[in-house]
Amino acid sequence: MDLERNYNAAVDFLDRNVAAGLGDKLAVVDPERCLTYRELLEGASRVGGLLASLGVERENRIACVLLDTIEYPIVLWGAMRAGVVPVLLNTRLTVEQYRYMLEDSRARAVFVAAPLAPLIAEAAQGLDTLRTIIVVDPSAAGSDGFAALLARAPPTAPANTHADEVAFWLYSSGTTGAPKGVMHVHSTPRTIAQLCGRGLIGCREDDVCFSAAKMFFAYGLSNSMFVPLGAGATTILCPEHPTPAAIGATLRRFHPTLFFGVPTLYGQLIDETESSLGDGVDRLRCCFSAGEPLPAPLGQAWQTRFGVEIVDGVGSTEIAYLFLSNVPGRVEYGTSGVPIEGFQLRLVDEDGRDVAVGDIGELLVRAPTAAQGYWNQRDKSRRTFQGEWVRTGDKYERRADGVYLYHGRTDDMFKVSGIWVSPLEIEAALVTHPAVLEAAVIPFEARDGLLKPKAFVVLKTDAYQPPGRALYEELKVHVKRAIGPWKYPRWIEFVDDLPRTATGKLQRYKLR
Repeated sequence: MDLERNYNAAVDFLDRNVAAGLGDKLAVVDPERCLTYRELLEGASRVGGLLASLGVERENRIACVLLDTIEYPIVLWGAMRAGVVPVLLNTRLTVEQYRYMLEDSRARAVFVAAPLAPLIAEAAQGLDTLRTIIVVDPSAAGSDGFAALLARAPPTAPANTHADEVAFWLYSSGTTGAPKGVMHVHSTPRTIAQLCGRGLIGCREDDVCFSAAKMFFAYGLSNSMFVPLGAGATTILCPEHPTPAAIGATLRRFHPTLFFGVPTLYGQLIDETESSLGDGVDRLRCCFSAGEPLPAPLGQAWQTRFGVEIVDGVGSTEIAYLFLSNVPGRVEYGTSGVPIEGFQLRLVDEDGRDVAVGDIGELLVRAPTAAQGYWNQRDKSRRTFQGEWVRTGDKYERRADGVYLYHGRTDDMFKVSGIWVSPLEIEAALVTHPAVLEAAVIPFEARDGLLKPKAFVVLKTDAYQPPGRALYEELKVHVKRAIGPWKYPRWIEFVDDLPRTATGKLQRYKLR
């Protein structure tokens, strides 16, 4: 990317589009309202004045605990335009988790959606770094509401930020423990828009994009903001939790051309027949998935039913978006695809040496979108960000044709009968059984001290309820036939659901 040294991401994504003649084009739409690019720029330019009136200075941080409505991009881009750093927080956390993140980030102000305001008020008690809480309620008409405060604030000029200056934070989703503040710079949104939005996805100005993944999630933020606005396209926001009913209703109402989901949601949309998508998929030219591996049977079932392929990709909070992906038109379900142009990948063994083709190693990524590091976590930053390379903690195999196959997290792999076993491989075999909706596999210590696979299985609502011994034995035989006699789960526990982060990622450490 050839960016000037002095560069402001918000100016690039908002001012540039207006200057290019897109001022009257719809930029953001939610179920109740919409914003043109000019209106979004106008609102964002007033956020700088509002923050100044609250005593928030350049390089200070503000927390965003917002639902996906038009106010979110106003605050997000407005803060970055003013040189203030927005910290995007999950909207499905506890009081204790919010308190940890507000204290950790030292946010000076919090912009919070009205339904979540009581949680934030409780979490903020006694925090001396937090100056004010702004409740964002689109229906509020009072003089102290967000809309009124913004209307009274003067428009301000953009801050003369640096391309390498911190622009926004995301918190890691905590699949392996406590979340970490991940700091990203101003050049990252443009790099994502060019390499992923235009290069991989092929997003165009006439596209209408809809992401079921929320904006506090790295995947959702790029889907909803960086990819569409980088191309001058329109983005659809849905403030509701991404249930099949809510997603189906949004698809039927807005008829997007690009849809971004996660595997769990795709499975729910297929499994719950009452949430028919109707004609909501009539304009879709491509669907995308990330967050966790997409099981091959699920991708094939979706494409068979709706006639649109799901392009499965891999990304991380530390790299802000995707770096490895299938390619539209050349999807091979069950694989993670190939490196996205502009990103370099390595597979290394425990000693840091490159492994041979066909062998399993830890994936390292050299990414132009890599974060600056973790906030106040020096040791973890050093372990993850090693020079130009980012350690992902994921185990992969690279085929001779350059396609990557996922084998689970580094700390999830274990040996059975002296052979490395991937939990993902067993899970993928289990979900091919017609009774299984979801499965998670962990290593479990047998009486002889050896590790063997244990499976936690969620059944489909209409299958084998309650489960009996016959199904238990049937699933073991099913796995043996699918992937090998030594890989079957020695124990199977039937559960109602699996522990996941609020972004939908499986938390195997809780099962362990």
